[in-house]
Amino acid sequence: MQKHTIHIPIIKIYDNSIEYKDDIVIKEDRLNLYLNGIKIISTMCILEDQDSYAVGFLMSEGVIENIDDIKDIKVSKDGLNVYVNAKINDDNMSNLFHEKTLTSGCCVGVSANFEGKIIEKFLSQKTKFHINQVIYALNEFRKNTDLFSLTGCVHKAMLFCDDMIFLSEDIGRHNALDKVLGKTKMARANTQKSLIAVSGRLSMEMVIKCAMHDIPVIISNAATTALGIKSAQNLGITLIGFARNNNLNIYTHNSRIILTK
Repeated sequence: MQKHTIHIPIIKIYDNSIEYKDDIVIKEDRLNLYLNGIKIISTMCILEDQDSYAVGFLMSEGVIENIDDIKDIKVSKDGLNVYVNAKINDDNMSNLFHEKTLTSGCCVGVSANFEGKIIEKFLSQKTKFHINQVIYALNEFRKNTDLFSLTGCVHKAMLFCDDMIFLSEDIGRHNALDKVLGKTKMARANTQKSLIAVSGRLSMEMVIKCAMHDIPVIISNAATTALGIKSAQNLGITLIGFARNNNLNIYTHNSRIILTK
């Protein structure tokens, strides 16, 4: 974890005491994403799982529609650039340059393809999850990672798919989500019967990213926005927020969750 952290001298004040010490702080770097030789976006992130981020972001935006459309993906030696060569959806690609929406992300994420077929999608999967499966996912999600324990400064996304669990972390909740979605696609896992747990609020763009990957259940330990709820309702997604300890709120499509013992 040392490559993602630095030591900073600080003055710590507590209980009327003063202590001079080193604090462990998360590092962030600017990652540049290139698609077919064109720079698409730069994002501030942790330099880890850069290839997964690229796949997750581009597929969440609908620019790449199938994992098999990717011909080649490389990360530069310094980790600051990721290069993707792929077959693309030209309409969604053009939207990335035409009109962007500043999202409500902690690092101010950018997304463009909030319109058209993405919004019109509806997940009609009949898969049901017992409440005990949700509680199990939450218990696994709550386990601290080394990076969070050191810094307390990362978001997490954890996807449960059959017997597989995919985990990613980043300083931004959108980046963490894109990374775990990219990992899942690169593993060619079927997400139609999966559920995902994330940290941070569930706003519209977080819901849409999951819809683009056919994930029927989203869980967060934080709140959800009104537009996040509306998007989940329209997209056929079960949205669960304030999932803390064994308490949670189910906002939409509660028929997917079996509540009886």
